[in-house]
Amino acid sequence: MVFKKEELLIIIDFGSQLTQLIARRLRELKVYCEIHPYNSISEDFLNERGAKGFILSGSPSSTIDKESPRVPICLYKLGVPILGICYGQQLMMTQLGGSIKRGANTAEFGKAYIQKVGPELSLLKGWFNEGREQVWMSHGDHVSKLPENFKVFASSEKAPFAVVANTNQNMFAVQFHPEVYHTPKGFKLLDNFVKVCRFSKNWTMESYLEKTVRAIRAQVGKNKVICALSGGVDSSVTALLINKAIGNQLTCIFVDNGLLRKNE
Repeated sequence: MVFKKEELLIIIDFGSQLTQLIARRLRELKVYCEIHPYNSISEDFLNERGAKGFILSGSPSSTIDKESPRVPICLYKLGVPILGICYGQQLMMTQLGGSIKRGANTAEFGKAYIQKVGPELSLLKGWFNEGREQVWMSHGDHVSKLPENFKVFASSEKAPFAVVANTNQNMFAVQFHPEVYHTPKGFKLLDNFVKVCRFSKNWTMESYLEKTVRAIRAQVGKNKVICALSGGVDSSVTALLINKAIGNQLTCIFVDNGLLRKNE
């Protein structure tokens, strides 16, 4: 199911346990988003999907390692807003000419506080009204040198480049995790990014259901469909969705995979 290109935000996943939470926050903002693993991103994919914005997730990897996950450099030349989060920040800095270092003195895990540095930034609208802001850090590596045309907009005790941006190209990067509850104004930051991307913010699960049902009907036509049904969430939702679209053209086959509860 592919939505209108101008209403798509793509989250590129580098293995973070918080990637699904980023998607949840965006959907709460009524923005349609998709999660795609980094190794599925190609120049053709980027051109075909035509997303209106990108978010680079965190990761347990380190950009210092030669085999660490990357994205095609052409991503940064698309002319659409990009937000890098934690590893996503470090990756953006690395690929655009900055530097990353590792050191126990600059590692941060847990609650931290950042201070505003420099001029106003659209990404941080509504922040720093009462001075410093609480954020949630989880990093061992840190940015040590910025790429050309990037500036610092906020820093913490151990992360001098906690928030950086190239405002001319709408590239933003944060060392902390705005998607978690422990960054109280993180939701506001994501909302600000969505506004930079100029989303209409009119996506709902109901609209997704309607469009998906229409797409299934168009694809199936008068044909029959078989659905393997295990009783789990994924197959049950799939069966219900297809049934809503094509009714008795669907035949479900129960597959006992041995994982059901007793007497289910």
